[in-house]
Amino acid sequence: MTSLATTIKPCILIPTYDNPDTIEDVTRAVRRFGLDVIVVDDGSGPRAKEALKRLRLSDDRVIVVTRPKNGGKGAAVKDGLRCADGLGFTHALQVDADGQHTLDDIPAMLEAARANPTALILGEPQFDETAPKGRLYGRRVSIFWVRFETFGLGANIADPLCGFRVYPVASAVKAKVSSDRMDFDPEIAVRLVWMGLPVINVPTKVRYVSAEEGGVSHFNVFWDNVLISVMHTRLAMMRVFGLYRLSRDR
Repeated sequence: MTSLATTIKPCILIPTYDNPDTIEDVTRAVRRFGLDVIVVDDGSGPRAKEALKRLRLSDDRVIVVTRPKNGGKGAAVKDGLRCADGLGFTHALQVDADGQHTLDDIPAMLEAARANPTALILGEPQFDETAPKGRLYGRRVSIFWVRFETFGLGANIADPLCGFRVYPVASAVKAKVSSDRMDFDPEIAVRLVWMGLPVINVPTKVRYVSAEEGGVSHFNVFWDNVLISVMHTRLAMMRVFGLYRLSRDR
């Protein structure tokens, strides 16, 4: 197994909440690339905790960060980024725990990070027929607002909701992100652009995993869309009144 970590020091970051049927397979699949993995358990139940215990005991390069109670995907990623920073990793490649991401695209994501070490690397989803139509509509709305919030700043965020991405860790831990749930992914992308980071979009196929296959989605169509809408309203107002410039103080 050949490590991909050469000019940068990356790790894999997996936030998880009650994914007992997929978390082991996803973690073992990403480990084949030779990178350390930080799994953040966001207050999962007994079955998921048992799966994480097996992972931790079977591989000393799998680090499990345990949150005492569920705080949301964004809260878990923040804890994971702080852990990565404390361990000296320069980049963190975020992967969802439900198995929807095409892990064979990890080398392309890391090559983009290696070639552009200060950039935010975002997966640009290529959806198949498994994608729920409601989720696709929500993405189009979020893309519209993100383009407004970053207009004129020289960055093109192709899809702000895709959780398959590479963060420059030092910048990500300094981003002033208040969102803690599904609204986290688009907010941190916008705020990193406000901080002056370029964006590189890498096409990647996305397949939604069914419940029969162990897929568990924690996206609440009503409440998460409300949170995302409130977040975009806040960021849009900051953009209009020039308050986004405060984020440039890194």
